[in-house]
Amino acid sequence: MAAITAFSALSSPISTPSPSLPPSPLLSSPPSPSRFQYVSLSPSLSTSRWRKIPMIQACSSNDKGDETVEEARSDVDEENTETLMLSVSPLPLLLVATLPGAGTVRSVIGPFVEIVKSLNLPDWLVHWGHPGNMAVVLFAMGGYGTYLGFRIRYSDDIEEKAKAKDLHPKLLAGMFFFFALGATGGITSLLTSDRPIFESPHAVTGFIGLALLTIQTVLPTLFKDKPELRGVHGILGSGIMALFLVHAAFGLQLGLSY
Repeated sequence: MAAITAFSALSSPISTPSPSLPPSPLLSSPPSPSRFQYVSLSPSLSTSRWRKIPMIQACSSNDKGDETVEEARSDVDEENTETLMLSVSPLPLLLVATLPGAGTVRSVIGPFVEIVKSLNLPDWLVHWGHPGNMAVVLFAMGGYGTYLGFRIRYSDDIEEKAKAKDLHPKLLAGMFFFFALGATGGITSLLTSDRPIFESPHAVTGFIGLALLTIQTVLPTLFKDKPELRGVHGILGSGIMALFLVHAAFGLQLGLSY
């Protein structure tokens, strides 16, 4: 009996209340605000309504920027392309000798010049051979060819006009060929005497004359479609002959200068 009583005492729950402790002030006191309060970094997103924030452009648009850049570039280009003409004299054309073309011609004709020097030709032949040959071409072929050109235009004799039409282009084509070939002879003559090339008035007028002769050669091929070019051909031919007379005078002056 005593054992049963002890077992029931152990199995029954403890009903005696434990002495209550005083409530802690940390648990019973109302929550005080913290020193480090949470601050929302995006208050506009915490609200239930969205606000439209206008975008403010901090710089100009691309188009305006491109226009500004283009204007600046155009101003720089205008400054760079500005040319100050100090003289209207044709003499600056003589500076063509300073271009690389003169050195190229020297290197190409140099071996031939050495051959001419090794032949021990008379000095007068080397010096005046080119002027003598070109004078014959100018007055014989060029002069008579020009005369035939005027006979073609103004002669009333059909037979004479036919002969002139046959011989005129042949003579002037030959003049063009020998002038172009003679240019190399003139350069050789200058190089054998260790003289500069291309900067003399004789050289400049020679190049201009050859260029005009090229145009003069092309014009007759256009007579069939444009007969009015016959007058241009005659005037240009007379001008070319006058230019070559000046060219010959410059050549004589050059020959006497050394």
